[in-house]
Amino acid sequence: MADNTVTLVGNVTRDPELRFTNSGMAICAFGLAVNRRWPSRSTPGEWEEKVSFFDVVAWGQFGENVAESVGKGNRVIVCGRLDQQTWEDKDTGKNRSKIEVVAESIGPDLKWATAVVTRNERSGGGGFADREPDFDPGPSGSRGGGRGRAAAQPDYDEEPF
Repeated sequence: MADNTVTLVGNVTRDPELRFTNSGMAICAFGLAVNRRWPSRSTPGEWEEKVSFFDVVAWGQFGENVAESVGKGNRVIVCGRLDQQTWEDKDTGKNRSKIEVVAESIGPDLKWATAVVTRNERSGGGGFADREPDFDPGPSGSRGGGRGRAAAQPDYDEEPF
């Protein structure tokens, strides 16, 4: 089974935009620039550089926390999964697509800055139930749609640190 996990370290290119779905679920989106440098093979003593740009999204209370905590220019570490979005262009009618990072965790890069962590009160989750669903639990709560294996349920009363 393939794993779809990515960790990126880069600079936020635009202030996070916080929106809400029709059902009231928060979604926060921002851009991330990741720089890569390596010594030039053609010119000794010189460096070459390439920048890659990524769209990052965070859902639910996590997304609200990101919108409140992260700003343009901040250096952050993003852990998450890649997700391909497809749609039909309204103007041309052609199919379009892009790949974005659905964040599971975001934090400051403390190599270049300091941070103060403020814990939020727990308000009915902040965990699995508050995130974008990526499977249908089926009638018995199992991943197999009722084939007998119960899904592991995290204990949200336990503090993460």
